[in-house]
Amino acid sequence: MRSVWSILLVAALGVCVAYVLARHYRVDSPPIYVRGAWIVVENQTKQPWKDVTVTVNAYYRGGSPALAAGGRLEAPLANFVTGLGQRFNTSREHVMRVEVRATDALGRPVALDWDESQGK
Repeated sequence: MRSVWSILLVAALGVCVAYVLARHYRVDSPPIYVRGAWIVVENQTKQPWKDVTVTVNAYYRGGSPALAAGGRLEAPLANFVTGLGQRFNTSREHVMRVEVRATDALGRPVALDWDESQGK
């Protein structure tokens, strides 16, 4: 019985060490990426953002009033529209460029850019 507890203790300790190492040495994902028919924007800073605007291919816009520190904004491409109300058509178009503009909690501008040469 004592050996069972020893094995469980070692296993639990191993899980804890793996968790700490994974959080400390994690491979950072890019702050903007395209996943299928969705765009994902991650606020990888310690400051919340406000007035977040996402522009796709210089024509289609979407956004959010706020994005928390460490938060993620996920939006379907079909929700992005031009100034004339045309929606992004995922069957006819692909994402070539994404621009994110916002303001952080200290009033500083936030600017992130992604283009297809950075990968999908």
